[in-house]
Amino acid sequence: MSQPQTVWLRKAVFQIHLWSGIGLGLYVLMISVTGSIVVYRNELYSAATPPSIFIAPSGARLTHDDLKAAANRAYPGYTAMEVRDLPSDQPATVALEGAAGHKDRYFNPYTGADIGDASVPLGIQLVSGLLQLHDDLLGGETGRAVNGVGGFLIIALALTGMVVWWPGIKSWKQSLIVHKNVGWRRFTWELHSMLGFWTLGIVILFGLSGVYLCYPQTFQSFLDWFQPPTETFDPRFVDRVSYWLAYLHFGRINGIGIPCNGPGICDQATKFVWAAAGLAPAAMFITGAVMWWNRVLRKRLRRTRS
Repeated sequence: MSQPQTVWLRKAVFQIHLWSGIGLGLYVLMISVTGSIVVYRNELYSAATPPSIFIAPSGARLTHDDLKAAANRAYPGYTAMEVRDLPSDQPATVALEGAAGHKDRYFNPYTGADIGDASVPLGIQLVSGLLQLHDDLLGGETGRAVNGVGGFLIIALALTGMVVWWPGIKSWKQSLIVHKNVGWRRFTWELHSMLGFWTLGIVILFGLSGVYLCYPQTFQSFLDWFQPPTETFDPRFVDRVSYWLAYLHFGRINGIGIPCNGPGICDQATKFVWAAAGLAPAAMFITGAVMWWNRVLRKRLRRTRS
């Protein structure tokens, strides 16, 4: 409690925290940055969605066979495979297959004229890929399971970090801020410690809710064991826990009893706070990497040069 730096257990935890942080560093950086970006996934999707194409209805609509024939004439070497109708004032989408690959085109359903490219825009593909990277590491169910393990490891990093953070009963308040004129090495240590303390709760929340989202059935089974279901439909305490874990992971503060429903200042303020908080693990990795360089790599380089 007074001089934790002299305790062997604290030294051991420090080494565990240091090397596990370096080992997980790039994963933490990726999951942190992508998580902060996808807070604005709806806005990104809206920005990447091109304006709708409208046409003036003129006469009777062509049949699907007629549209396929028009597409085959417009694109020799391709075969029209499918026609997807849109509302009467919008073009039809024709999917074509050929030696060069797949192609989606808009066609006027009244004249058969080719209007333009109907492929999914690159921006939409990038946002979807970013979501998949954050959710399941682009690896489907296997990647999501790995992500769940990552959530456990991030929680362990946060808890071991608090052991390392504790400076002693007499000086713990000094570790809540960053001091001036202490040199860049001390400044980096204090910044890392301060960020770790003030973001502990949100990091554990992100880690725990990430585990829940990766293993929902297992997590729910544990909650049912902790508080078995009843014959009534009244929500249990554990039901509220799982409900809020999902809501809070995404920063959707529009749940029961919170007046922050739908777009507006409250919604945007919440998203900004969540995006900023999501960058905390990334900042922890960067400051930790700087300390690792100073404590380990730089000393080894000096010895090698000598």
